[in-house]
Amino acid sequence: MKITILDRILLLFTCLLAAWQVAVGINSADTLPLITYTISFGVLLVAGLLLIILGFDVLDSPAVVIISTIIPLGLSLGLVWEHLSSTRIFYLIFVIIGFLTILITRIFPMRNKLPVILLASVHGVAGLTIFLLPIILVFFGLAHLSFALVSLGGVLISVAGLWLSFLRIGKPLLLNSTILKVLPGLLFLMTVCFVTGFR
Repeated sequence: MKITILDRILLLFTCLLAAWQVAVGINSADTLPLITYTISFGVLLVAGLLLIILGFDVLDSPAVVIISTIIPLGLSLGLVWEHLSSTRIFYLIFVIIGFLTILITRIFPMRNKLPVILLASVHGVAGLTIFLLPIILVFFGLAHLSFALVSLGGVLISVAGLWLSFLRIGKPLLLNSTILKVLPGLLFLMTVCFVTGFR
């Protein structure tokens, strides 16, 4: 499926928002969250630019599964580090192990269901963290109401990440054409939610 002008416009705005977030939007965070947020939005920026330049063919690259994992892991680690100090180290270990297992199962492909289970588990935990933590903080009055938009962004990134991951391993959850049609809009809406929520 060819990328359309509208897709490129949506991806361009996604890139601009991600670039703004890297340059301006997260300067007040502590060191580790600043690093993880910067990596996450930086990866989103690069991914958007690659889609604009190379079109949807870039999604055939084996690196897509790895890239689609970096963003939610980075964002969720930053959130946990900032707001759940008692679980920082445990979650950091989970992120490292989760990323390494996905990396290994991509470098050395397996024909069983283990890679799919690992992928869904890592994305699921990261996505749930991004979804639940901001809502809990807002509910208890520990964060501004707009921070709940990070939760919505978490839902959207989980959906996009799982779609791309399962599409890449040959087990798409939806028709290929459907995923590609909604992906640019989904990425843009997700980025709007994150940028607005983190403000």
